[in-house]
Amino acid sequence: MLARLPDVFRSLNDRDVRYVVIGGVAAIVHGVPRTTLDLDLLIAADSDNARRLLDGLGSAGLGTATLTTPEDVLAHEITVFNDVLRIDVQTRTPGLEFDDAWNHREERRIGEIRYPIVSRDDLIRSKRASGRPKDLEDVRVLESGDVTPPAT
Repeated sequence: MLARLPDVFRSLNDRDVRYVVIGGVAAIVHGVPRTTLDLDLLIAADSDNARRLLDGLGSAGLGTATLTTPEDVLAHEITVFNDVLRIDVQTRTPGLEFDDAWNHREERRIGEIRYPIVSRDDLIRSKRASGRPKDLEDVRVLESGDVTPPAT
């Protein structure tokens, strides 16, 4: 999955999509030793951004993005694109507003490709609000400081 992420991020960035990486990938980047099978994105929930998102996903090779509309994306809290990789696009997520996540975001890189990721504090707030056992375990690890430093 991780090998496909630069193509997705490049395509979204080229279209000026307002998104922030959240979920398991964000936890891993912040040093939680775990695995994940999908990429979770929180997006700005407006029609222009949703259209750019779908264009970007389609251009990155996710054919399932052509099977929905911006209106459909905005009508749901989560839209799942299960294609060459699974991407869960969220218009809302527990404990976190997009504007706050965007204002506090951090920038990371895979090679030369940059991507916005939720801040550690916002990630903790969101995972705590979800209340799922795996999210609460991520919170425990993040708050304990027992994290694995990200590779450079």
